[in-house]
Amino acid sequence: MSTPRADGLAMPAEWAPHRRCWMAWPCREELWGDRLEAARQVVAEIAKAIAAFEPVTMLARPDLTASASLGCGPGIPVLPTPQDDSWTRDTGPTFVTAPGRLAGVAWRFNGWGEQWPDHAQDALMARRVLEHLGVPRYEAPIVLEGGAIHVDGEGTCLVCTPSVLDPKRNPGLDRAAIERVLGDFLGVDKVIWLPHGLVDDETGGHVDNVACFAGPGRVLALVREEPGDPDQEGLAANLAVLREAVDAKGRRLEVVPIAAPRARPRDRERRLTLSYVNLYVANGGVVMPAFHDPADRPALRAVQEAFPDREVVQIEVSDLLWGGGGIHCITQQEPDPGPG
Repeated sequence: MSTPRADGLAMPAEWAPHRRCWMAWPCREELWGDRLEAARQVVAEIAKAIAAFEPVTMLARPDLTASASLGCGPGIPVLPTPQDDSWTRDTGPTFVTAPGRLAGVAWRFNGWGEQWPDHAQDALMARRVLEHLGVPRYEAPIVLEGGAIHVDGEGTCLVCTPSVLDPKRNPGLDRAAIERVLGDFLGVDKVIWLPHGLVDDETGGHVDNVACFAGPGRVLALVREEPGDPDQEGLAANLAVLREAVDAKGRRLEVVPIAAPRARPRDRERRLTLSYVNLYVANGGVVMPAFHDPADRPALRAVQEAFPDREVVQIEVSDLLWGGGGIHCITQQEPDPGPG
């Protein structure tokens, strides 16, 4: 079996040019309950914000195509596609490119380590999108979600240990085995392992809630400053790893800490996974979350400074977080490979 790396392909950074953004319309009533319509309104607002920078295609369950089209409005096409819900980052393809060439990686999807039993349609999402586009598909040999990886486009990948080495996802595989697969399918040479995700992250700890690249050699890292908070020590440990890390080009990272908003309960057992680094980088723009919190404005300034050449749009997303994910979780960029 060939791999993207063997064929000269690699995953570009999120700030590389895009052809479009892929999203999906929320539909899982047992997840959202009476918050489903509110979640759809936030998804539509995010889609419209991204569409100001680049094309957006909304995937929708066939029986919801009309309502999705009405919610998104003109200018955002809706593609009828069987699905289980809206987490396109995790269930859609991870695109890889070379000059003039586009392909996609279909990771194995098992409902975030078998936490979501009914995921048969989402397990086929990547394949369906790639077939629709008519581009080559690489079937990866491991269980992985798009929110579990973040690359700089120059050979470095960020991951969180708990989700990527989850024995319910990839039993028997160690770091070395995972690194070989990530190298073959993303074209990366260096993997930086962060020890912790957010404690209440139902994915088991995705990196897109705790850190993201904001440019070559630059990382935004979520921190919690309240002593005794369940996430404070874990995020501090991540920060320490990043500050000591060297990327694939031999650079020490410039690490930009961004303080998390105040914690809020989601239910009796979990808190909402509130994170400012769970954002989307579009063509010429960044769409990032707000939470009606005093930390919103400092986070906005930090992201603006990290992306000085892009317009930053902040959207209140609390209604989306009740479903377990943020802006990055519901978006998947299709890069533009440029001329051959």
